[in-house]
Amino acid sequence: MNDNPLLKDFDTPPFSQIKTRHFVPAIDQAIKEARAEIDNITSCPDKPTFANTIEAYERSGALLDRVLGVFYPLLSANADDEMMDLSIEVSARLSEYSSDVSLNPQLFARIKAVYDSMESLTDLTPEQKNLLSDTYIGFTRSGALLDGNAKERFRQISARISELTTRFGQNVKKELATYRIVIDNAEELSGLPPHITDEAAELANAAGMQGKWILTLDQPVYTEVLKTADNRALREKAYRLYSARNTAGQYSNMAILTEIATLRLETARLLGHKNFASYKLERTMAEKPEHVYDLLNRLRDAYIPALHTELQQIEEFAGIKTEPWDYSYQFNRLRRKLHDFDPEELRPYFELNRVINGVFSLANKLYGINFKPAGDIETYHPDVQVFRVTDTDNSLLGLLYADFFPRPGRKSPGAWMTEFRESDSSHRPLVNIVMNFTKPSADRPSLLSPSEVNTFLHEFGHSLHSLLSKCRYSSLAGTNVRRDFVELPSQFMENFLDSPEFIHSFAVHYLTGEPMPDRLLERMKAARQFGAAYACIRQLSFGYLDMAWHTISTPVSDPVEFERQATAAVTPIPTPESALTSPSFGHIFAGGYAAGYYSYKWAEVLDADAFALFEEKGPFSGEPARKFRHEILERGGSEHPAELYRRFRGRDASIDALLRRDGIKA
Repeated sequence: MNDNPLLKDFDTPPFSQIKTRHFVPAIDQAIKEARAEIDNITSCPDKPTFANTIEAYERSGALLDRVLGVFYPLLSANADDEMMDLSIEVSARLSEYSSDVSLNPQLFARIKAVYDSMESLTDLTPEQKNLLSDTYIGFTRSGALLDGNAKERFRQISARISELTTRFGQNVKKELATYRIVIDNAEELSGLPPHITDEAAELANAAGMQGKWILTLDQPVYTEVLKTADNRALREKAYRLYSARNTAGQYSNMAILTEIATLRLETARLLGHKNFASYKLERTMAEKPEHVYDLLNRLRDAYIPALHTELQQIEEFAGIKTEPWDYSYQFNRLRRKLHDFDPEELRPYFELNRVINGVFSLANKLYGINFKPAGDIETYHPDVQVFRVTDTDNSLLGLLYADFFPRPGRKSPGAWMTEFRESDSSHRPLVNIVMNFTKPSADRPSLLSPSEVNTFLHEFGHSLHSLLSKCRYSSLAGTNVRRDFVELPSQFMENFLDSPEFIHSFAVHYLTGEPMPDRLLERMKAARQFGAAYACIRQLSFGYLDMAWHTISTPVSDPVEFERQATAAVTPIPTPESALTSPSFGHIFAGGYAAGYYSYKWAEVLDADAFALFEEKGPFSGEPARKFRHEILERGGSEHPAELYRRFRGRDASIDALLRRDGIKA
């Protein structure tokens, strides 16, 4: 134990010293210390107060937070099979500890005593009042008010859900790593950009298959195959493989997802709710399932007519019935014809290092903050870069780790932001943004597509939410906000992809040094509205599917038919029987978005409405940026998000700005 690096004080994780074998002993020791801290609270002879109960509880488990702050980011970004197997054991330990704390009657009695006296605690700040309220409600939502038998059942369900969600996520990662499409003939690669074919050739050479190509189904590769491959059979093969993930075989999630949904329903009913969505949404901006469906339905009705027009144009252009593996390909061909726009034309202007500098410069223009390489900070992989982030007065805001490239079998697909350490009154955050961008090849740097630049801006927005936090308590800091508010800062940043001031600050051709021509930027802006309806309806289909799984009243016996019915109204292109979203829908079955996927569209309404103010005043005018930083980014979850947004905007958000941005409304 004395040699375990996770149990020693460190400012930043000593990754080279940390081995997989260190995690379980460190977690066990951290849980032991956390239990002792809880015992100190419950055995305190003094009357319960905000300081000796609420703040003491907030501080408890600091060592456990530190250890898990290393474990979980590595589990998603750089885990081997041993670590993934270990995560099942870890989740069981954590579930047991969490239940022991949330169902501790002595602890809850003290918390309730302070909560009941809230009106007399006139010296509390708004943040402290929110912490008190969140702590009490958090316990009640975790079963603190249940009786003995119900408490025990709640504990059992929590443990089982923890195990199942971990297995679900592992299965998604493991199965995706098994997919390989071997190509023997170069003609089959027609249309694919060089960075994809070069990587495929390198993979084949490494596998001893000289003269061939190996296509993975990692996100950058799969996206490009569907978008650019002239070979329709190749597109269909990739689509069928990808869309049938985790439906059968060793890594099937079919039984797991139905059990998760059933257990969530039982959890909600134990706590007095009709279904899981009603339970989950109680602590969101939406508040009720009816409000979520109202938004989804309004957007569906607004975008469906435009989608039908888009699909009709595509089918007339292609001259064939559009199948799911045809849409992206034919869409891009038609967009190229209508708008003289091909995203690949922009890729040479988006060399990764220049994009990094451009995004950092954008944050400097908006908020005055600075980013400098921190080569002295240890990383968990050679691909990872670290930057020190400082404020206008040169004070440290935190560290930003950036992990850009895929690692098949070790790294989850997609993109996300996490933290090795959250901020509080004593510590600045250690933020990690993780993506799966196109890798550099032997003769070509990493060149990003506009979509990948957009992803970078999105995750960077999350990082700013954490880095700029001024909250005193870590449980309220940064991205620890209500689920349908958390995507506002990230999606807000995506708006700058259409800003000439932003693009011209960094976008030059990686070979010639020539700046991006205005005509390309203008074409990109014009082309972004084409296809907006399809993109919206696709997101709505995920939202409807999520809500369907979490508004069930009885267990689902046929998940295939259940998904078909849940998404029928937002599936304009019929999909094969084998194509299912649910078994690989990690956001809702392995992440934190259960009954919350709608929040991307909810936050999109907010971000379009917020950016409209920047457009009115000028994208880099000081006042909107100052207010956005002060009222949104710095406040975290210290106050209700509706109040924060009203103070920033002066009113509630309107859907109109989003409809105008997407060309749905003039």
